[in-house]
Amino acid sequence: MPSKRPSATPSSSAPASASTSGTSTPLPTLSSGPKTLSANSSVSDIAVHVWHQYLTSTPQRTMLLDAFMAFLVLVGGVQLAYCVLAGNYPFNAFLSGFCAAVGQFVLTASLRMQTSSVEEGPGSSKGKGSGGKVVEYGEGVNGGVSHERAFADYVFGSLILHFFCINFIN
Repeated sequence: MPSKRPSATPSSSAPASASTSGTSTPLPTLSSGPKTLSANSSVSDIAVHVWHQYLTSTPQRTMLLDAFMAFLVLVGGVQLAYCVLAGNYPFNAFLSGFCAAVGQFVLTASLRMQTSSVEEGPGSSKGKGSGGKVVEYGEGVNGGVSHERAFADYVFGSLILHFFCINFIN
């Protein structure tokens, strides 16, 4: 049964091996993942491609926010698991801690949306810039905010959230 994986394209430095019939077959490349995906790509090829694109095209600040959001999901999951396994005797404490994790996740997602940039291509319909220009979400649009203002709103929202969570514990 033939394999469903697409054959790899030869790179410019990899020589093609010649067979006895005069036709050449390309040698597989030694890359970490496919450069382009086809319609019959495997799930692992797609996952590797998406991860590689994320690592190469995402700014460091956005990756830091993503790591913090993953940490908040882990904290909320641990609190929920503890509540299920050990019981929820001080229910206010559980509810306050879980709501703090969820609320901080929402605030961080909002900060990520406000500070992320998008590359705009010639045929893209996102934003109002010219082709190839980096357009910031929220800037250039009515009511847009700067990165500093977005971070100040994030800190202010976090202080209010944690003030209510601490007061809810009792």
